[in-house]
Amino acid sequence: MRYSIFSLMRQALRGHADWTPAWRDAAPKRAYDVIIVGGGGHGLATAHYLSKVYGIANVAVLEKGWIGSGNAGRNTTIIRSNYLLPGNVPFYELSMQLWEGLEQDLNYNAMVSQRGVLNLYHSDAQRDAYARRGNAMRMHGIDAELLNANAVRRMAPFLDFDNARFPIHGGLLQRRGGTARHDAVVWGYARAASDRGVDIIQNCEVTGFIREAGRITGVTTSRGEIKAAKVGLAVAGNTSRLTSLAGLRLPIESHVLQAFVSESIKPRIPGVITFGAGHFYVSQSDKGGLVFGGDIDGYNSYAQRGNLPTVEDVCEGGMAILPSLGRVRVLRSWGGVMDMSMDGSPIIDRAPLPGLYLNTGWCYGGFKATPASGWCFAHLLARDELHEVGRDYRLDRFATGHLIDEKGQGAQPNLH
Repeated sequence: MRYSIFSLMRQALRGHADWTPAWRDAAPKRAYDVIIVGGGGHGLATAHYLSKVYGIANVAVLEKGWIGSGNAGRNTTIIRSNYLLPGNVPFYELSMQLWEGLEQDLNYNAMVSQRGVLNLYHSDAQRDAYARRGNAMRMHGIDAELLNANAVRRMAPFLDFDNARFPIHGGLLQRRGGTARHDAVVWGYARAASDRGVDIIQNCEVTGFIREAGRITGVTTSRGEIKAAKVGLAVAGNTSRLTSLAGLRLPIESHVLQAFVSESIKPRIPGVITFGAGHFYVSQSDKGGLVFGGDIDGYNSYAQRGNLPTVEDVCEGGMAILPSLGRVRVLRSWGGVMDMSMDGSPIIDRAPLPGLYLNTGWCYGGFKATPASGWCFAHLLARDELHEVGRDYRLDRFATGHLIDEKGQGAQPNLH
């Protein structure tokens, strides 16, 4: 069923009794051309582009829980392409361009809202760093505006400009940035992939790999063995656990990243605002809640929850620029398990074992990268070669020294 105003009117006249499921809840077959492990945004986007762009529809997406039960449903929904380094800028700009046409591509309302992303700066040195980043963006044809304090005040008069510990001197604005509804993104990709023949298999946990003549030829699961010519992993923070089943150890660590949502208030935050003297970012959802987050908890964990010191740190960062935040009640928090790489940038590449392919190491950039990640991973699985835009995300860059350290923190996963 194609969604449109006409289909909505027809269903309304029929009492909304004839809607069909958004995607098929398929049972596993014995073999596929490609198996994608992970039913989050990256895995489903890969399946969609494999079927649409490359005509490979004999694909299974295996999800150990339900679709979107991992990080895809546990993030702060921000999309942007305001990066500095050559390895990141073209990739995230491709993702932004795909975001801009996503709803038409999927025939699904992903609630993409380009309300702008404003990064505040609080010192002359930080202004210079943002000017450099903005210039790098503009050299690649990406919109960027360096604002002074008066321009920021006009956009967000509710911020604390004069009495703050870190006075606001200005900000770097990307107007094309914004947010998208994380659940809708996952559902839209699942529906589009399923419509093209992809099998989406839920409650199917991978428990091992099948090897023949030194090559990965399938997986063992809680629902039996499934063979495939190629197996792609897109399981975020569980990558190291799965690759250990194949005898591989990757340069990533798993950490928990907390996020929070407040009670609903009247419209106040016009877009996405980030604190420059700490790690705090905030936007306002369509239901009125403030959605915000900050740093990872800093210790290795597979738990989808966090500890109170990080809650305190995030709230301190928010209060530093938005004192009125202290009067708003926090309704709930949640945690996503992040696969933090050694340089803070992702890995899209073949694994050392033939037949196995990796999509991992997304750190803080996973949700915003969803479309481009799926696009480049589909290219790798279909053509067996790295996509031009993602060629710098090679696994061997850690051995050759070609790191993509956007934050300049060195080989410290817990600092990225």
